[in-house]
Amino acid sequence: EVQLVESGGGLVQPGGSLRLSCAASGFTFSNYAMTWVRQAPGKGLDWVSSIDSGGGSISYVDSVKGRFTASRDNAKNTLYLQMDSLKPEDTAVYYCVRNGYWDDRDQGTQVTVSS
Repeated sequence: EVQLVESGGGLVQPGGSLRLSCAASGFTFSNYAMTWVRQAPGKGLDWVSSIDSGGGSISYVDSVKGRFTASRDNAKNTLYLQMDSLKPEDTAVYYCVRNGYWDDRDQGTQVTVSS
């Protein structure tokens, strides 16, 4: 059974930083590209970033380019999202999923950017 457990969210002021983690189990993590998606209050799911299986190719939605950095540690089966210069519009529940498997998402982690 695929399990993806996100952590690291919280309440932060505009301009602040958070580092999200996603612990993966139930599949061979190093074989899959991974994706971060988010859902803002009252809105649909939005793609944030994808990283290939080796971590060498990463893409971002334009709104987070230069502020967010995705990475992975295949030895630890863990995906990360470093979020800097956070803005109120980044407020959302963040999920990690296998690339193309958005139904993988479970609890997610809440990120709230507010003064």
